[in-house]
Amino acid sequence: MAKPESNPLSDLPPQVSRVLKEFIDAAQAAFAANLKSIILFGSAAEGRLRATSDVNVILLLAQFDPHSAEAMREPLRVAQAAIRLSPMFLIEAELPSVISAFAEKFSDILRRRRILFGTDPFTGVTIPREVVIARLDQVMLNLVVRLREAYVMRGLREEQLALAVAEAAGPLRSTAATIMELQGKSIQSGKEALENIIKLSPNQEWHKVLPRLSEARESRLLPPGVAGTTLQRLIEIAGALRSEIGQLR
Repeated sequence: MAKPESNPLSDLPPQVSRVLKEFIDAAQAAFAANLKSIILFGSAAEGRLRATSDVNVILLLAQFDPHSAEAMREPLRVAQAAIRLSPMFLIEAELPSVISAFAEKFSDILRRRRILFGTDPFTGVTIPREVVIARLDQVMLNLVVRLREAYVMRGLREEQLALAVAEAAGPLRSTAATIMELQGKSIQSGKEALENIIKLSPNQEWHKVLPRLSEARESRLLPPGVAGTTLQRLIEIAGALRSEIGQLR
């Protein structure tokens, strides 16, 4: 949930805090009254930012003015290069439709976000259970298809397979957290939710994946000969999460 801090940047790494502050100042100057909120979400919002993590933000606007947006090109370029800033530019009127269309992502945003500027547009927001379940299934099916493609196309390049493993961590963890939430279980983080689900499985090979997932997430690298097998197990785990989702209907 959103953290009501007087300085929501205070516990972030100094470089991230500084660049975010400069980006927020630039956004306020560029968009002026059109800028309603800036929301930090994802790993940075829960204090789990890693060197390889993106810094995810939503800029909520009353309307999208191209001339104002042009003024943000250079600040955004600098922030992307410095801290891997990844922004979403949303219009207030779009928010209900966007939340419904991307229910899995916004379920995660509802769990872990910080308001960096303006008011919290997600206060009191709930997403219908059936919408979340349908979107979760889509996300996991898409992940399975993408991981199979990566296994075939990147199989001769272990560093590319390791990157695919790292990129799978986010959707797997957020999906696991949402599954547990829909099951009425308490959760601490997406990482812990995925760990809890995998540890309940009798498949010992899946248990070996957890440290590899974290390793790939942190360094984008895995030891020689490990990435391919890890990717195979992730395909199986994503399929198992789909089965869990099916039982929620």
